[in-house]
Amino acid sequence: MSDDREILSYELFGTAARELAETIAADNFRPDAVVGIARGGLALAGALGYALDLKMLGSLNVEFSTGGGATLEIPIVLPPTLDQESLAGKSVLLVDDVADSGRALKLVVELLRARGSEVRTVCLYSKPTTVEEPTYVWKKTSKWIMFPWSSEGPVAYPAPAPATHHAN
Repeated sequence: MSDDREILSYELFGTAARELAETIAADNFRPDAVVGIARGGLALAGALGYALDLKMLGSLNVEFSTGGGATLEIPIVLPPTLDQESLAGKSVLLVDDVADSGRALKLVVELLRARGSEVRTVCLYSKPTTVEEPTYVWKKTSKWIMFPWSSEGPVAYPAPAPATHHAN
């Protein structure tokens, strides 16, 4: 692999998730809920939910990256949406895989704070280009990140069976 790529294996992901949980606990932040930004933040949100012994987990679908480094003009929230009312006034740990531009993270922070939630953010990676620096970050990098869950692309489905016509 070239030196311009940061490669995260599943094993290293486990180490990173545990280290982030320990950092959050050492900071004495005890969130009421963990919210993962889908899709990238879901694996880390689940891992942190277990490590911090939290069962109130949710997710919010935000589309910003369209793949291959391309992005939409602004991030948008997609259905299904998070029940934000249930988080009103609660402390929330907002999770994503990377704060690249930070615009998706910033959008969700603003949505949750508008409901009166205390929000702290956590990402595996933060890039120098982010407009929303995570409260907790495992590693800072300017490299292209190869995540174990997305670096190989989707699996192929078998070709659909040809349609058959039945005589009545």
